[in-house]
Amino acid sequence: MRWHVRHRTRYTYDDVVTDSYGHAVLLPRDVPGQRVLSAQVDVDPVAVDRSEDIDHFGNRVTYLQVDVPHTRLTVEADLDVEVEPASIDPEALGAPWEAARPRALDGVPAWEVVELALESPSIGHGGAVLDYARPSFPPGRALGEAARDLMHRVHDDFAYEPGTTSVTSTIDDVLAARAGVCQDFAQLMIACLRSQGLAARYVSGYLATDPPPGRERVVGADATHAWVAVWTPAGEWLALDPTNDQPVGERYVTIAWGREYADVSPLKGVIVSEASSSELEVQVDVLPA
Repeated sequence: MRWHVRHRTRYTYDDVVTDSYGHAVLLPRDVPGQRVLSAQVDVDPVAVDRSEDIDHFGNRVTYLQVDVPHTRLTVEADLDVEVEPASIDPEALGAPWEAARPRALDGVPAWEVVELALESPSIGHGGAVLDYARPSFPPGRALGEAARDLMHRVHDDFAYEPGTTSVTSTIDDVLAARAGVCQDFAQLMIACLRSQGLAARYVSGYLATDPPPGRERVVGADATHAWVAVWTPAGEWLALDPTNDQPVGERYVTIAWGREYADVSPLKGVIVSEASSSELEVQVDVLPA
């Protein structure tokens, strides 16, 4: 499948902004099963300074500075990608889940993997998480079966309710509310996997959706999405979407990954202004190319 993605973010301020410094994670990665055909980020007003770099996790990052006085800032990403189903070694999925705990590869510690088995600032794995995760991981259970069982349970036990949580909500908040959005479900599942010593990463991107039967597609009604990838003994990553209770396939566009949402938030930055309030508008479209 080929997909065209347009992601527009617009900030409107109640007073003039004289300087804006931004950090954008909006450009997709070339990864197994995904090929980037084209990708660009446009800014209005035009950035006086911009550069691109690769961050600690291998994500493509755009740095922006706008020094033109403005009360509205628009950042728009236009992407074209080709996605095909990724293959995962069936023997690795059938191996006992304990075998997927990070280990040395060819005598060299896999620090990139080990880092994703540790707690991160927003994803701890204390007693409540450990208790919730334990039923999915009896001794010797196949990794693929255990990870999918956990995904099913998160999907069934937690209600999708926007507004229940925020970007600052903790895992304990989500467990208490038994509700949240894709970011919460991904971070909860990651916490559970890490509580068992497994490496799991937070993946951000897009999921192509279809309008309800008989309804026209609403422009700008799509949204960013988040899912989970767990490391296998074959050195591959099994990607699962607890929000929709399904494996990640060719309708998913991968942008970035990290330990948690804060590592891959689409836009963040600092402004210089006397403004006391602002409005944020986000429009996302994911269309077959």
